Amino acid sequence: MIQTILTILLPILNLISLVAFGIDKFNSKKRGYRIPESRLLLLAFIGPFGALTGMLLFRHKTRKIKFLLVPTFALLQAVLLIWYFTSALNIRVF
Repeated sequence: MIQTILTILLPILNLISLVAFGIDKFNSKKRGYRIPESRLLLLAFIGPFGALTGMLLFRHKTRKIKFLLVPTFALLQAVLLIWYFTSALNIRVF
């Protein structure tokens, strides 16, 4: 049950994160409504792969020191997912 939720929810969250970074970059050029950095960081925490892709693809927020956390979030999520799926499937990694 949780595996199904994770396999559906995580790609959606990462897509939302990617789109949010793209919208914020577009709006920064057009002087439109900006997404607060705290919200972008929250999205990066729950969808780090989308956020990291958005940062690199749109060249957005790459110079901000606090956004150096995004690769850390991605690494943390990757480790947790590997741990969860290997333990759920009884696969011994080490």
